[in-house]
Amino acid sequence: MRHLTILILSILTINFSYSQIHEIGGFAGGSNLIGDVGATNYIAPNAPSLGLLYKWNRSVRHSWRASIIYSDLKAYDSKSDDPRRQQRDYSFDSNMLEFSAGMEFTFIDFDLHSGDKVYTPYLYGGLSTARHNNYYFLNGAQRPENTKSWAFGIPGAIGFKASFIDHIVLGIEIGARYTFSDNIDGNNPKNPEYQQYKFGNINNNDWYVFSGFTLTYTFGQNPCYCVD
Repeated sequence: MRHLTILILSILTINFSYSQIHEIGGFAGGSNLIGDVGATNYIAPNAPSLGLLYKWNRSVRHSWRASIIYSDLKAYDSKSDDPRRQQRDYSFDSNMLEFSAGMEFTFIDFDLHSGDKVYTPYLYGGLSTARHNNYYFLNGAQRPENTKSWAFGIPGAIGFKASFIDHIVLGIEIGARYTFSDNIDGNNPKNPEYQQYKFGNINNNDWYVFSGFTLTYTFGQNPCYCVD
């Protein structure tokens, strides 16, 4: 939380001089893991996620965006459609803190100073990094390595947002994160001491998905939007 506060204050200090409009708010929803434990459904939230969100609307068609999301991650082989996973019957439960930054593109002009109610679908892309605990499995049970790692990734999201009350924007979003890590769910232990317990496909990296709602408060002077 302290890191997010510093990030947001730094961005605000830099960008207030440009008199652009800002949005700050939160994200609430669910998460699901796509890895070597549990179901492989792409959108199947089964654990809560909460986060904070900041946007700087650079124009009516794109915004710079930063977020921090805390999530529980859960996966159950018993929920999988794969009979081999059902028979193995592993379960995974962990938590993750993700930092993400990138750009959001709208399909329709999203001018919050027009005086009208505005709405648009949008796409988001950028870079992310997530702090998570390391695990391994022994005799079918999840066990901690007592270490932590950073999982760097590429986030991509699609959503829809609308201004329904003055200064308030409500959105719904589904965002998938492809990571460059294969040890989030413990199938590929990082510690050499536990690498004998590898299982699953160690050539495929882990994914996770956030699905939920965003609610932001807008503030700032009426900008003269750039056209480049």
